[in-house]
Amino acid sequence: MSDAPQHRTVLHVDMDAFYVSVELLERPELVDRQVIVGHPGSRSVVLSASYSCRRLGVRSAMPMSAAMRLAPSATVIEPSMGSYRRYSARIMDIFHEVTPLVEQVSVDEAFLDVTGSLRRLGGPLEIGRMIRRRIHDDLGLPASVGIARNKYVAKVASTRAKPDGLLRIAPEDTVAYLHTLPVGALWGVGAKTAAVLARAGISTVSELAQTPVATLERLLGSHGSHLYELAWGRDPRPVEPVREEKSIGAEETFATDVGDDALLRRELLRLAHRVAQRLREAGRQGHSIALKIRYEDFTTTTRSRRLVQPTNSAQAIREAAEGLLNGLGPRPQKVRLIGVRVEQLSDAGAGFQMSFERRDGNWRQAEEAMDLVRQRFPSGLLRPATLMPPRRGKDTEG
Repeated sequence: MSDAPQHRTVLHVDMDAFYVSVELLERPELVDRQVIVGHPGSRSVVLSASYSCRRLGVRSAMPMSAAMRLAPSATVIEPSMGSYRRYSARIMDIFHEVTPLVEQVSVDEAFLDVTGSLRRLGGPLEIGRMIRRRIHDDLGLPASVGIARNKYVAKVASTRAKPDGLLRIAPEDTVAYLHTLPVGALWGVGAKTAAVLARAGISTVSELAQTPVATLERLLGSHGSHLYELAWGRDPRPVEPVREEKSIGAEETFATDVGDDALLRRELLRLAHRVAQRLREAGRQGHSIALKIRYEDFTTTTRSRRLVQPTNSAQAIREAAEGLLNGLGPRPQKVRLIGVRVEQLSDAGAGFQMSFERRDGNWRQAEEAMDLVRQRFPSGLLRPATLMPPRRGKDTEG
């Protein structure tokens, strides 16, 4: 595989502790203090942590109870998702003033192909400094910028520039720079992959790059050849301005661990309706259903199945998810979290196959009617009867 074009200039801009940084704009007295963004309950997880907390071992997605043991004096702030979305939109507006080739990866990071902007705005470092200055002056937020010849190396550079820094890896220096890094710097090398490589005596990017592809494939399957290409700085993927959503899902963490199958099935129904409504709003349908279960010891299990025909119906999603749940058999522990995800999305109506089951059409019509009611009365409480709370008063039996 040949290298990506040498003349391409890609930036990866990643906000630093984004949720924390936004919160500190309203709470300047907490600057330089230990701060964690997340719900304070012991069963929730860390959404973001200040760098002073990260130095103590606190990281995103860590259980809040574990984070508080590591940083007992940290101030916990509940998330303000609306504020994060507003700041994210303003950050993306700044990027689009630089180039139309902006690939938003998440609420706080994006790739920018600035190859076509060099003549107008100056060299890569000048553009990177300008973006950081604009974000800081206009929004008061810190950002790290990596500059390189492709997306993967730009991501490596922004990671190495953190916090609040800028690093350019010149095309001619790419391989030499990558070969100074530990193998964990490669995309897709987590703890398990690193352990497999370590047993083979591979702990650095340089050592992996010198390993025959056949050996890496024997160790890691097709993933081995992908890592080999990254080790030589090869990543031909373009910056894609429009990222198509590949899945839509929802999940729920219970206040107390659940062992009752009836409660799990009820939650699956509620999640199925949430996911189906989002699919219909987006004009999408899915070809497969995935179920996620997290037990009380944080062990996580996922199962998926492909559907006979694509759907955006809550009833079809619920039935598939229940089938996956039943297929797990007796559960070894109570359930802490349950989630449903619809994957392999396509445009609704594309390749739609009519069903001979009359009830399928009935369910679809009922759910579409519910959508219309919600549009007219967005604050109304419309849900399946199964999910309605029990009535109380003189008409209640028992």
